[in-house]
Amino acid sequence: MPALHLTPPTPDCADELLRFETDNRAFFEARINSRPPGYYSPDGVRAAIALAEREAAEDKAYQFLVRTAAGELVGRVNLAGVKRKHFQMADLGYRIAESAGGQGYASEAVRLVLLRAFGELGLVRIEANARVGNEGSVKVLLRNGFREFGRSTQSFELGGVWHDRLHFERRAG
Repeated sequence: MPALHLTPPTPDCADELLRFETDNRAFFEARINSRPPGYYSPDGVRAAIALAEREAAEDKAYQFLVRTAAGELVGRVNLAGVKRKHFQMADLGYRIAESAGGQGYASEAVRLVLLRAFGELGLVRIEANARVGNEGSVKVLLRNGFREFGRSTQSFELGGVWHDRLHFERRAG
């Protein structure tokens, strides 16, 4: 497995994060819904980082940058929609740079964020979704012990086309 580490986004990495998002914008937007246009500016990224810091401090969501051993930013992984009372769960999301695809980074990033989720964050269940036909994402989830528990029809719109989604879960332990 590639040697990776996760770091939360900070104001110090705003320029680097803007380059990462801008360089991969077309690649990401072909697969997931686009961010608002204002995000792709220094002020937009700084505001997103400030929001990520607030959400982590409030135990609402956790974002991480995925870095190689050499410190290169190759992706992002997050735990969103943290629900504590009665659930102890969050929703998983991730994106890997186009140039870093197919190298095992997504699988390793998910493995690392699950260690944090089930360890220091004390969560017991993580959910994830993958668009039907996104075999790479499905493989990442299955490699990390997720199991499919359902399918929703025409529940995700991308580029004017409605897609089905597969729903996955992983429990601690």
